[in-house]
Amino acid sequence: MPIRSILRFPDARLCMAAAPVERFDQELAALADDLLETMRAAPGIGITAPHIGVLQRLTVIELDPASGPKIYVNPEIVRSSADTVSHTEGSVSMPGITEDVVRAHLIRVRYRTLSGEVDETEADGLLSICLQHEIDQLDGMFWLQRLSRLKRERAAKRFAKLTRSG
Repeated sequence: MPIRSILRFPDARLCMAAAPVERFDQELAALADDLLETMRAAPGIGITAPHIGVLQRLTVIELDPASGPKIYVNPEIVRSSADTVSHTEGSVSMPGITEDVVRAHLIRVRYRTLSGEVDETEADGLLSICLQHEIDQLDGMFWLQRLSRLKRERAAKRFAKLTRSG
């Protein structure tokens, strides 16, 4: 379970849509393990395969280490509430930068397990926010694209400054 290198903003691959996973095998399970270790080391609470340059629809989320990680293969939002919530978000690909993003309060997600079984879950709160954030990433939408142009440009400038000074 090696820790993989995380792509950094503004890498163009962060804005590319990921392909659906078609093979549910040991290689996929190993990729999920690598994602989990990479996310924990970052540190973060969510990561997708595209964050490490693998354009497949796989995400790992771990909100509470005591509850363990949740793995979603080919996740898609099948229903969203009209109610919204604003939450401070960031990315393992842009450490040190956060902004408030407005998302649906409640969502229903259909996904597959590592063994290929179809499942659905309803999510609210932080899990809902994380799933929407990571599914956006799988669709090729980096989280900054959810911000106004002004906030997006300011965040990009702050990250460039952080990168230069760090």
